[in-house]
Amino acid sequence: MGHVYTRATIAHPTETAASVEVEAMVDTGATFTIVPRSLASDLHLRQIGRSDVRTASGTMTMDRVSASIRINGQSDVHSVLVSDILDKVLIGVITLEVLSLTVDPTSGELKQSQPYLF
Repeated sequence: MGHVYTRATIAHPTETAASVEVEAMVDTGATFTIVPRSLASDLHLRQIGRSDVRTASGTMTMDRVSASIRINGQSDVHSVLVSDILDKVLIGVITLEVLSLTVDPTSGELKQSQPYLF
């Protein structure tokens, strides 16, 4: 299937003028969505906590911020992690689930899905 990319708008959760549209990589192996530190700073995303996360390189602690994310006309505000290493936005499964999106393995595109209640 290869890599899956999508257009996403990352925004400050309350300041509607603070937003940016990016080409983001979808990573179904990542739990959280990750934004670069520079993007979080540009949008004035306020730190709401820190999270210990496991990576291929080991465990690291990352800042957690609240951001609005819009993909394919669906949007929500939730926690994302801030990276001092990555320079691109990475969309994780929490964002996909919250926005009811799934990766279609035959086309490599995001499609609407129906969430499960139980």
